[in-house]
Amino acid sequence: MGLVHARSVVHHGTVMSLCLPSLWTLGFVALLALAPQPSIGADTVTVGGRTYVNKGLVGVGRIPADLRDKFGETLGSGSGIAVDPKSWTRTPAGYEGTFYLLPDRGYNVAGTIDYRARLNRFTIVIKPMDDPAAVPPAERQSSIVATLTDTILLTDGAGEPLTGLDPVGIRPAAGDLPDLPQAVNGRISIDAESLVRLPDGSFLVGDEYGPYVYRFSETGRLISAIRPPEAFIPKRKGSDNFSSNNPGPDNSGQRASAPEPPNPESGRQNNQGFEGLSLTPDGRFLVVALQSATRQDSSPALETRRYTRVLYYDVADIDRASLVREHVVPLPVFENAEGKPRVAAQSELLALDQAHFLLLCRDFGNGYGTGGATSRYRSIVLVDTSQATNLAGSPYDGAVPVAPDGKLADAVVPATLTPFIDINDNAELSKFGLHNGEPKDRNDLSEKWEGMALLPALDPASPNDALLLITNDNDFITQNGYQAGAAYRDASGVEVDTMLLVYRITLPEQLK
Repeated sequence: MGLVHARSVVHHGTVMSLCLPSLWTLGFVALLALAPQPSIGADTVTVGGRTYVNKGLVGVGRIPADLRDKFGETLGSGSGIAVDPKSWTRTPAGYEGTFYLLPDRGYNVAGTIDYRARLNRFTIVIKPMDDPAAVPPAERQSSIVATLTDTILLTDGAGEPLTGLDPVGIRPAAGDLPDLPQAVNGRISIDAESLVRLPDGSFLVGDEYGPYVYRFSETGRLISAIRPPEAFIPKRKGSDNFSSNNPGPDNSGQRASAPEPPNPESGRQNNQGFEGLSLTPDGRFLVVALQSATRQDSSPALETRRYTRVLYYDVADIDRASLVREHVVPLPVFENAEGKPRVAAQSELLALDQAHFLLLCRDFGNGYGTGGATSRYRSIVLVDTSQATNLAGSPYDGAVPVAPDGKLADAVVPATLTPFIDINDNAELSKFGLHNGEPKDRNDLSEKWEGMALLPALDPASPNDALLLITNDNDFITQNGYQAGAAYRDASGVEVDTMLLVYRITLPEQLK
């Protein structure tokens, strides 16, 4: 993406005119008069007559890789992020708010560990830079400052911590809870990947093991769980089996046996669960996205994992969430370094209204701390589900595949995708001393970008502008780590910080 000439991409389609986020509404009542933003170039995308503008990267921040939380364990936040909208304010120097960052299942290079699931609360200060070149290079990656203020353990209803250990069994359904993935130590297993904060202060967490959506109280106690249709539930030899083939220690302390077969025969792929989770701005629907296609909708070939699905739950009554819509989303396809087609799995979903979303998609195995230096694909795309076929309640929710061997059924109309923000754009990254590719140093972006939050710019001169905050999952990579009672040093020999990037964007007038 360049900042001198505008680029337009047009997609024609019918769209729904709905409401703006409640957080966005706060921007219109801001009393602080702001100076107009300087004129800058931008990337312009038009989808169904609606115009979206990417004004570029305006802020970068870091959370040190070896930072420890309230419980003395290595932090590793960034798999999901959510804001307390009431806290978001404009200050004389920029912006400030309270955010919750979600780590996943803990440091798990040699198998999963008994990492207690948690949320970390931060105060984040953002000071956007319209001209980073005017700031000393050493200061450009300090335009976002995140200060840890609390850590909230996630527990079951009895107050027992949840664990990152790979599940080896099932906790039988009880009360309003379905069968749950369970570890060898009897705790509920969770691989937390996506996060929503509800208006009452409770949290929704998307999980990879189930894949389930869990609701936790403001203090972290489990309230309820949503079990998706059977098409999503991992099955081995005809039965539910929630293992992701990442065995932890067994009762003797030795590494447990791997599941058989290693990958489920149907349902979600190993480690490809509910990476995307978002509440529509009107608060009516919870939308959850599978990271890539189910086993029955693909084949062992990686390039067949394209046709993933999103589920819409009516949560007008949060205690009685009901599935009302389900759509196929065709993930982006790119060429790897060997020229072979690959699917960019999605890592986060953010609702703009009931039919339009930002979707963060990326490759794997490339970036600081991994084997490869250069990512081939890291982008945020616009998704439009307005014309997509509704699969909810159809045979596709059971044993019938919607895309056998990766070929979508002829009768099914998928959502549409339009490119929007290229995270790998070195012209933008270089303004803040970052890059994609060699040299393989701490300024080479890390592999996993997985969290998004949309924040109003609170700018009367540009009332449709917003700040898009994205975060990475650093995989807890540090040389000074401590988790689950043991110290560790990652074999990479490097420190991979949790990072925060902020883009300034303009949303369509129709989203008011």
